[in-house]
Amino acid sequence: MNAVRQLKAEIERIADQKRAKLLQRYFKTGKGEYGEGDIFLGITVPQSRKIAIKFENLDFASIEKLLHSKLHEERLIALLILVNNFSKGSDPLKKKIYDFYLNNTKYINNWDLVDLSAPNIVGNFLWNQQRGPSSAKASAGKPVENNPILIKLAKSESIWERRIAVLSTFRFIKENQFRDSLKIAKMLLKDDHDLIQKAVGWMLREIGKRDLETEIEFLNKHYQKMPRTMLRCSIEKFPEKLKMFYLKK
Repeated sequence: MNAVRQLKAEIERIADQKRAKLLQRYFKTGKGEYGEGDIFLGITVPQSRKIAIKFENLDFASIEKLLHSKLHEERLIALLILVNNFSKGSDPLKKKIYDFYLNNTKYINNWDLVDLSAPNIVGNFLWNQQRGPSSAKASAGKPVENNPILIKLAKSESIWERRIAVLSTFRFIKENQFRDSLKIAKMLLKDDHDLIQKAVGWMLREIGKRDLETEIEFLNKHYQKMPRTMLRCSIEKFPEKLKMFYLKK
C-alpha cells in the first residue's frame, strides 16, 4: 500500500459520521452557503495534525492529490503537511511550498483551511524574505505597497484569497509590524462578506493587544464606515465604556 492509500485508510478508520454532520452545518456546506458542497469525515484538528506529522514525507505530487480532494480533512492534512515542512525546510523548499500554495488557492476553500495555513506559509515567507529582521516598531518593514501579492489577494473575487491576504499579515502583527494589516483592513472596509469582516476585525483586535493606541487611531478614522460585524470583532476586548462609545456612534 502506498503512502497516500495508507493515509486515506487511517482517515477512514477514525472518521466519525455524527461529528461530520455537525461540522457540515458549522462550516456552512448547504446550497448557496460559503462552504457549499464541502464533505467532512468528522476528524478533529488534533487528529489531523497527528496524521500530518506521520505522513510529512509525502512528495509534492501526493500532497497535491490530497489538496485537490473533495474531502475537507484530506485538504486540511495536505496543508498541515506543507506547514510542517515549511517550518523546518531550507530556503529553496520554503519558496517551493509558497509558490505551490499560491498556485492552489482554489482548494484552500474554507476559513479553517486558510487560518491554519496562510500565516504560517504566506505570512512567514513574506516576512522572512521581504521584511528582514523583526522590529519592535510598528513602522518597521517594507510597506504593503511594495508587496503586490497581498494587494492582488486582497482585490480577488475569491473570499478565500481575500481572507488569505488578511490572515497572512498575522505573522507581521506578531512581529509588531502593523502597516500591512492596516493597509489591507482599509482596502476591505466595505467588504460585504462576514468572513472577511470577522477576519479584519480579528487582526485589528490582535493589533490592539500589542498597541492599543494604533488600533484606536485606525478606528477613529474608519469606524463609521466599518460593517457592524467588523467593528464588533475589533473592539471585542475593549473596556465596556470604550466599546459602547464606538457602538453608539
